[in-house]
Amino acid sequence: MAGLIDDEKTSESIASASYIDAHLHVDLYAAGERDELLKKAFEEGVVSVVAVSMHLQSSKVNRELALRYPGQLHPAYGFHPEQPIPSEAELEELFAWISLRHEAGEPFAIGEVGLPYYIRTDAEAAGAFFDEKPYLALLEQFAVLAASLDRPIVLHAVYEDADKTCDILAEHGVQKAHFHWFKGNEETVQRMIACGYMVSVTPDVAYEEEIRRIVEQYPLELLMVETDGPWPFEGPFAGEPTRPAMAADAAAHIAQIKQLTAEQTANILLANTRRFYGL
Repeated sequence: MAGLIDDEKTSESIASASYIDAHLHVDLYAAGERDELLKKAFEEGVVSVVAVSMHLQSSKVNRELALRYPGQLHPAYGFHPEQPIPSEAELEELFAWISLRHEAGEPFAIGEVGLPYYIRTDAEAAGAFFDEKPYLALLEQFAVLAASLDRPIVLHAVYEDADKTCDILAEHGVQKAHFHWFKGNEETVQRMIACGYMVSVTPDVAYEEEIRRIVEQYPLELLMVETDGPWPFEGPFAGEPTRPAMAADAAAHIAQIKQLTAEQTANILLANTRRFYGL
């Protein structure tokens, strides 16, 4: 597997370990590829994936997949912030649909939700005005929903947006928070650790010093691994299609940074994700 540390015992431990890809956009793969992607993942040591959603239609696709792969695909329903805010009617439909899933007793999390760091900073760099208020208001709605339903919330919130998000979570008493592919400063990291928030790490931990520093600081008991597929990676993964089993690469590098065995690290990461999502 590309990007793994060159150590025969480590490779053997990784091959025999089990993983959960804690953040995957299954619905962004071509419709004809999804079943093959998931079946191959389950054959390669992935015991489950957390399938996050972009919007209502995405949520519906992930629900259908969850019904086909019970216990193996755990859906998360929400609205990804790196896109224009939908109409009030569309939001009402999404929240009503999520509430129906809760009333039916179905397993799911809230996500992917958060703040639009990349489209905001791109707009600001171009000298354009960007109104962040609707995104803050929408994130607050999702925080209220997650708290009221007692569901984990999956967050897209990096750098200064993570601090704004922490403020919203604290205001509404949200405790089950998962910051995916997090980046931020030392102060924010310590704040998140104190709150017990989870962070998931992608395969870019193999080559991104910023991510490696976060892994050094963050307690292993609050870490998970993810791929954010189909997002492509660079470094040793350049040109390689992203698949859930690449979560093992992230786990291997976490083990190296934490100076633990690959097997021990994989077991802790697996237990963390199962505990957080109730899998």
